[in-house]
Amino acid sequence: MITVHDIYEKMLARQGIQRWWPADSVFEMMLGAILVQNTNWRNVEQALANLATFIEPEKIRDMPLEELGQRIRPSGFYNQKALKIKAFVAWFGRYHFDVAEVKKQPFDVLRAELIGIKGIGPETADCMLAYAFDKPVVVVDAYTRRIFERVGYEVPKKYDDFRQMLERGLPNELAVVQTFHGLVLNHCKEHCLKKPICEGCPLESDCLKIGIA
Repeated sequence: MITVHDIYEKMLARQGIQRWWPADSVFEMMLGAILVQNTNWRNVEQALANLATFIEPEKIRDMPLEELGQRIRPSGFYNQKALKIKAFVAWFGRYHFDVAEVKKQPFDVLRAELIGIKGIGPETADCMLAYAFDKPVVVVDAYTRRIFERVGYEVPKKYDDFRQMLERGLPNELAVVQTFHGLVLNHCKEHCLKKPICEGCPLESDCLKIGIA
C-alpha cells in the first residue's frame, strides 16, 4: 500500500507548494476557520467581505451580536457562528489579542484551550494551530478521509486517531503539514470528487477506488 509520505510527494509533484490558508492577516485566518464550518469557501469569502473593515479582534468584540450575525449570513448557520466567534474572541482577549503570546503556549495546552471554546472542534482548532500559531499539526477533514479510504487505508473513525496516523507518516515540519492540507483540498477539487475524475490523477495507479459507485 502507498505510504502517507508517498501520497504527499505525488500530490506535491503535481501541484507544487501550496500557500494555504488564504487570508490577509492571522486574525482573518482564524475567523475563516470558524466561518468555513459546514459550508464552502466561496460563502466564507462573501462573509469576510461583509466584515472587510472590521477584521480586527477589538472591532469584532465590540460589534453587537446581531450585527455580526447579519454580516456573516452568507456563511450559513450565522447565528451559531456569531456566538462561536464571540466566544473565540473572548478567549483571544485573555492573551491581549497578541498572537506571539499565544504561540508561547505548549501545543497540548493550547489545543485543549481551543477545543474548550464553545463551537471550536478539533478540525477548527487544528486549522488555527497550523496556520495561525505555527504548531506542526495535520488538519484532518472529509477530503482527507476520502482520499485515504479510496487508496485502501482503514481510516480510524476518531478524528485524533486519524490525525496521529497521518502525522506518523509525515515529517514533523510546519511547512509540510500546511502544504499537505492545501494539497488535499486541491486534489479533491480537481480529481477526488464524490464522482471522481480519475484521468490524470497522480494517485490513480495506487487508488483502489473504494467507495466509488
